[in-house]
Amino acid sequence: MIPNAFEYHAPATVAEAIDLLAQYPDDAKLLAGGHSLLPMMKLRFAEPTHLVDINGIDGLRGICLDGDTIVIGAMTTESQLIASDVLAKHCPLLPEAARNISDPQVRNRGTIGGDIAHGDPANDHPALMLACDATFTLAGPSGTRGVAAADFFLGTYWTALEADEVMTEIRIPVFGPGVGSAYCKLKRKQGDWATAAAAVVLRLDGGTCIEARVGLTNVGPTALNATEAADALVGTSLDEAAIEAAARAAMAICDPAEDLRGSVDYKTHMAGEMTRRAIRLAAERARG
Repeated sequence: MIPNAFEYHAPATVAEAIDLLAQYPDDAKLLAGGHSLLPMMKLRFAEPTHLVDINGIDGLRGICLDGDTIVIGAMTTESQLIASDVLAKHCPLLPEAARNISDPQVRNRGTIGGDIAHGDPANDHPALMLACDATFTLAGPSGTRGVAAADFFLGTYWTALEADEVMTEIRIPVFGPGVGSAYCKLKRKQGDWATAAAAVVLRLDGGTCIEARVGLTNVGPTALNATEAADALVGTSLDEAAIEAAARAAMAICDPAEDLRGSVDYKTHMAGEMTRRAIRLAAERARG
């Protein structure tokens, strides 16, 4: 299908983009990579009358360190995540996961901020952000504010990003010594959306898990922050009993939709299995 008629805007700065969103509060949409918005427009699921293209704002791209925090511009592409030396050293989970997102053409255009802000539970970055303890910087008419990933995802295609705000950056604590991470994703083919996936970040001290975070992809109306699964790991040596307890806690919060990828029971079971695999791999990496 062909999208509805719309007026195209290409702001040169974040301030200009915010002004446009404020000027058309109910009718404007931001265009980042476009791989989520444009198909929805073609299907008439989204019908903005004003399209605000932020690809020309160079300040929204790039990856750098700010002390012990990694700062990623919201318009940074998946390919740039994969190529980043900063992420390879300080947060290898992101480039590892980005390699399994779609295909090279999409990775060259698709952006991390667009993936997050779209609020699709099938997208990979929301669960990764939960596991990474990320904070999102949102800029609007009243200035900027930071929103933790744990507070950002409110429902399917529904996030804490207001209609007149722009996500400008993602801030992630550096992975220090004793940290291991993994993203295990069940999919029908390379590049496909997950049937179920689990992102895990662990911190060990002397063989004991002292910190854990678990995020689940595509098994609920949003990415799921599996806090009880993480709690089941803290204070343990990550033995099989602890891993099994965490997997069962992860399965307990799953509420997937049945579709061609599988039944509710199958997806829930696979979420548990992906959690087990991700914990084991993250633990192996944390132990060095």
